[in-house]
Amino acid sequence: MDWFIKRETFVWPRERLGAHLEAHRHWVQSLQEQGHRISSGYLVDDRDQPGGGGFLVLEAKDYATAHALVETDPMVRSGGVAWELHRWVPVVGDLAVRRED
Repeated sequence: MDWFIKRETFVWPRERLGAHLEAHRHWVQSLQEQGHRISSGYLVDDRDQPGGGGFLVLEAKDYATAHALVETDPMVRSGGVAWELHRWVPVVGDLAVRRED
């Protein structure tokens, strides 16, 4: 299994994303309940103000699987965010990484 990072920036004003943000939180919780390793959060500026977008970290067997999963994210489906997905290769640090190669 590999780690993937989805970085998103808001296309719509944060106020317009409210219902989609709530649906996104439920989506992440549902995936966790199904056994997925996934975590989501938002970015804040130097004054601790949100609005810069967010990160989603997830584990998947390959890029195609991660991409297909991200496409089901209510934030992505809303069209209110621009996003990109990258496979992340941890090299050093505290994050436990399970390799099944």
